[in-house]
Amino acid sequence: MPMLRDPSAKYRPFPQVPLATREWPGRTITRAPIWLSTDLRDGNQALIDPMDAEKKTRFFDLLVKCGLKEIEVGFPASGATDFDYIQNLVRSGRIPDDVTPQVLTQARADLIRTSFDSLEGARTAIVHLYNAVSPAWRRIVFNMEMADIKAIAVEGAKQLRDNAARLPGTDWRFEYSPETFSTAELDFSIECCAAVMDILQPTADNPIILNLPATVEAATPNIYADQIEYFAKHLPNREAAIISLHTHNDRGTGVAAAELGLLAGADRVEGCLFGNGERTGNTCLVTIALNMYTQGVDPELDFSDIDEVIRTVEYCNQLPVHPRHPYGGELVYTAFSGSHQDAIKKGFAARLRQNDEKWEVPYLPIDPADLGRSYEAVIRVNSQSGKGGVAWVLEQDKGLKLPKKMQASFSHIVQAVADETSRELAADDIWQAFEATYLATDGKRFQLVDWTETHSGPDRIFAGKLTIDGSERSVSGRGNGLMSSVIAALAESGGPLMDIVDYSEHAIGQGSNVQAAAYVECRTGDGKSLFGCGLDTDVATASVRAILSAANGA
Repeated sequence: MPMLRDPSAKYRPFPQVPLATREWPGRTITRAPIWLSTDLRDGNQALIDPMDAEKKTRFFDLLVKCGLKEIEVGFPASGATDFDYIQNLVRSGRIPDDVTPQVLTQARADLIRTSFDSLEGARTAIVHLYNAVSPAWRRIVFNMEMADIKAIAVEGAKQLRDNAARLPGTDWRFEYSPETFSTAELDFSIECCAAVMDILQPTADNPIILNLPATVEAATPNIYADQIEYFAKHLPNREAAIISLHTHNDRGTGVAAAELGLLAGADRVEGCLFGNGERTGNTCLVTIALNMYTQGVDPELDFSDIDEVIRTVEYCNQLPVHPRHPYGGELVYTAFSGSHQDAIKKGFAARLRQNDEKWEVPYLPIDPADLGRSYEAVIRVNSQSGKGGVAWVLEQDKGLKLPKKMQASFSHIVQAVADETSRELAADDIWQAFEATYLATDGKRFQLVDWTETHSGPDRIFAGKLTIDGSERSVSGRGNGLMSSVIAALAESGGPLMDIVDYSEHAIGQGSNVQAAAYVECRTGDGKSLFGCGLDTDVATASVRAILSAANGA
């Protein structure tokens, strides 16, 4: 069936929230929320092949290493696999004292009891109770009225209270979700939450967690923020509740909805690393945390080795992290476009000149090094790349700092290789092209064998042995400097007539035995520009090689 020309005949716009004055648009995020990972529960249930105990344990250890203090470890009433894993996790002593495990349960007495039993022996634990409250679920799924739905929540809360009393050895905390909150009547969600609070009697010192899920993301993120602010302003005994967010990504704005929800007054965010979860995914904790980091806010999560995090997540989930995923994707710090490469290269150069602690590099909102990424992959070369990208790769890989005009000239050579191969060029490909163009001697007309220099008054005399057209010859030339005397020697030996337009040199690396790189731009009598490069531990020899390199391009 084709898409409708008039979708309003089938779909209705989401209604606005009756919020007379909203405060969230004027706020900023200034501190980290409480984080909860639901990778082992919501994320796990979304996998084609759910994790076994080994993968779950490996994932749990990763979450702890990253700094998560609350981790939803499973749905113990779903079966023996989850129950046994959770019970073994508790008994193993693997849970640090500052980490609180959480389990999820539907509002049924037998399931709630099983959930408590799975956590028996834990120092502290959260039991997360939920029931769906929105009209579509009431009418289509349950065939119930509002009073029936509220009664389920109240009875579930009583079960939480009674089971906590049954197992007093654990410091029990409670979470309640009016599931499908995002598509429910706000006042009814508040009514259900208030009824649960009346049973459990939370206080400011011992608050309940009220989780407000965008079970189905059905509106723009500002609507969700309005819902959160409305809820927070109208909830009785607000100081006794931690408001938690659980956004899904049906519209592709789960991260934005969570961020705006924090502005609207929420205290806690639930999600998964890299956004796994049914159906279109949960909000990505990595993205939200590093968004904060780029604004100068400590997210209190550590992704200093993001590649190791990705390897573990991909292994446990058996799902790839998209190469364009924010912050973590393989290509998110990589520029192929010539204009992007040029801007990034200039940004790094400016940082070296200014020695400014504040990060400001075009196209890079975060320093890749903060996440354990190297700068080598920031710029990669293909047929879309420009001179800046080629120069960057040579500088990062070989320490060569090509003059600007030489960058432009050599980029055309690299472009031709990229067009011919129709693929990305690796650093080795670029180096091979550079060697063949400027440094190779085999098959070249002029090759250096040996040389000396003497002085005659103001002049300098170059005397050398060169291989010219395959035959070794002694040559000499006079000039006002070394390079002009080399050019004179070449001219007297049938070489091109050239004038020096530009010359530069630099050391490669540091120390007493480093190589020198010399670059020269020459111009022939007919106006052709020739570029050359020479490398040697002796800077004078490097400059001689650079002249011969340019002459070989005539």
